[in-house]
Amino acid sequence: MNKFTMKKPLIGVTLDNEEPGNYSKFPWYTIRSNYLHSVEKLGGIPIPLMHTKKNVKKIFNLLDGIIITGGNFDIDPKIYKSDSKGSRNLKINRTSFEISICRMFLKSSKPILGICGGEQLLNIACGGTLIQDIKRKHKKSIEHEQSNPRNQTSHKVNICKNTFLKKILKNTKINVNSAHHQAVDKLGKNLIVNGYSDDGIIESIEHIYHHWCLGVQWHPEFLITKYDEKIIKSFIKYSVIK
Repeated sequence: MNKFTMKKPLIGVTLDNEEPGNYSKFPWYTIRSNYLHSVEKLGGIPIPLMHTKKNVKKIFNLLDGIIITGGNFDIDPKIYKSDSKGSRNLKINRTSFEISICRMFLKSSKPILGICGGEQLLNIACGGTLIQDIKRKHKKSIEHEQSNPRNQTSHKVNICKNTFLKKILKNTKINVNSAHHQAVDKLGKNLIVNGYSDDGIIESIEHIYHHWCLGVQWHPEFLITKYDEKIIKSFIKYSVIK
């Protein structure tokens, strides 16, 4: 029996949050179920993470890896020293918690997977910036907020050669789903581009020194393609052997 089959890693999965209304008259947390079930299906135990900096170090110590998720929000552009030019629905407490715990993981060998807004958060945590609204800046860009269901693909991503992501996927072009109006602009420190769409928008990034640190703009938790599964399966595996 190898080490991977002996222990299931505890994977922190960040939550989104909403103000009172609809589900509850009080503030509430939310997450799409496939974020959690995809982790469980591929060998991990998902642990939803509330937004608290009070116990962030203790939470970090408990976890073997972290998935920073997307959600119904944008990161406050003041954090990356930009005026608001297209950002929507800021969630200050969420972003503050995610940056704090992300930087702890960056100083460790524990794997980090940023999904959609999580990729953007990873870039900001490393000192990068964002395109606040793709259509505003790149009027001829492809449609990055797809109209078809999210459990279907909508465009291709070109995977860069000689990258960690290429090693995982073993392909240079994949189909992905797409549900974002922002994207990575200036790269953060020690990050490189490992994937881009045909219109030149950065679709995925990786850290050149960290043990396992990827950000992807699409949503592999839907497990639409074998490449989605390869990303999460590799993340889970490295959460054990870190």
